[in-house]
Amino acid sequence: MTQLIECIPNFSEARRPEIVDQIVAAIQSVSEVKLLDRSSDLDHNRTVLTFAGSIVGVEEAAFRAIKTAAELIDLNQHTGAHPRIGATDVCPFVPLSGATMEDCIAIAQRLGQRVGAELSLPVYLYEAAAARPERANLENIRRGQYEGLKLALSAVAGSQEFEERKPDFGPAKLGAAGATVIGARAPLIAFNVYLTTDDVSIAKKIAKAIRHSSGGFRYVKGLGLLVDGRAQISMNLTNFRETPIARAVEFIRREAQRYGVGIHHSELVGLIPQEALVDAAVWYTQLDQFDKEQILESRLFQSSNLQSPASSSDLQPAASFIEQLAAPTPTPGGGSAGAYAGAMAAALVAMVAGLTIGKKKYAEVEAEMQAIRVVAENLRTELTQAVDDDAASFEVLMATFKLPKETDEQKSARNAAIIQATLNAAHIPLHVAEDAVKVMELALKCAQRGNLNAISDSMSGFAMARAALTAAGYNVRININSLEDKSSGGKMLLELEELEKKAEGLETDIRKVMKERGGI
Repeated sequence: MTQLIECIPNFSEARRPEIVDQIVAAIQSVSEVKLLDRSSDLDHNRTVLTFAGSIVGVEEAAFRAIKTAAELIDLNQHTGAHPRIGATDVCPFVPLSGATMEDCIAIAQRLGQRVGAELSLPVYLYEAAAARPERANLENIRRGQYEGLKLALSAVAGSQEFEERKPDFGPAKLGAAGATVIGARAPLIAFNVYLTTDDVSIAKKIAKAIRHSSGGFRYVKGLGLLVDGRAQISMNLTNFRETPIARAVEFIRREAQRYGVGIHHSELVGLIPQEALVDAAVWYTQLDQFDKEQILESRLFQSSNLQSPASSSDLQPAASFIEQLAAPTPTPGGGSAGAYAGAMAAALVAMVAGLTIGKKKYAEVEAEMQAIRVVAENLRTELTQAVDDDAASFEVLMATFKLPKETDEQKSARNAAIIQATLNAAHIPLHVAEDAVKVMELALKCAQRGNLNAISDSMSGFAMARAALTAAGYNVRININSLEDKSSGGKMLLELEELEKKAEGLETDIRKVMKERGGI
């Protein structure tokens, strides 16, 4: 099945359509993408473009759009109602047919590195692609807007303020084009509701009541603004299945009635999944027995061959993996077992974070736990993939020993292949070790501030991540030490030693937490 990716970049320009035209032209210069929507708001001074296509095409089109915007938009001259930190303020990727969130995370990482290196723009990763838990939430990155970020990055290098705002890629300095936030996320609905008043204070009160960060609905972000002479609640619905449009609209309607006003009209910014509109229609028409198979178009285009098999990267059932591990075969072996332990550790961390989210007692750490959950799930995916990667690398290594060696040329080629395969077989567990330490850090945070009722799960996750590090370390060392010339793997061994030192410090910290919170 063809992989289809959606990209929805937001640009800090709407009042000069000729500038937007050039950005659109940059996107359309890539043959493998199709522009789906163009939406500009003069009051926000912001344009949202939506395009879709292949992984390669979408990634290239996004780069060209960011490059064009950086050349044409000066944030020092920009004003608008919507918060922003860059010419291309935010650039998310969304998986559509045949694609996964992991595909979009990889795109965000590659594009972020390229934009930082080739365009010299500071780049921050967010949502599912976030490299740091606190950056999963866009609001945290955009705090203080362009002006505030510029001031923070002008602070002394090494200071707390500087380190907190230092970008993931590119220079830690803001120019006229500002910074760009790149990420991967699920489908988002940008949805605005206008009130029958010009009193923006009412809109701000309703926005505060509905947005999750101030006690409202779980998957709603909202601002109160004055747009076209009317008070507007500007929203992003980040999970329309959990917080449907109808629920948000009716909440706003009831809140507005408290202030003696009503809803004038609403609008979409960009595109919306059909499912979201169907859900709204079902709610308002009270079709309690409705089945989506009753939609004519769905029945017309339904095809059984569109059902794709489960991804091979999905976590194998525990019983199946244990049986394979016990079988008298070389793979899977200790390296795969270590990666599997790391994946289970990450799963425990995600579970504890999930058990903390939504609890009034832990409201102060809710945002942190949401970010931890996103990062833990990303690590779980990577470690799960490493289970198969480790086994595959060993099989490749074994195959190199069977290469012909009759002539000097064959011997030379065989030796080179063995060295390369051995280094690769060491690199995979080294990456597992890196991920394991990251999981240990997250498990420590969950043990320190997460749901106390799940502290044993946090500590179990920590212990399993530590075991994953130990197992990975054995595999790195054994592979490197098998080489006649160990200098080619010296850097790996140094990296492993640094990870182990870091783990020792984390173990000291977790023991303190065990005494303070666990009573052990």
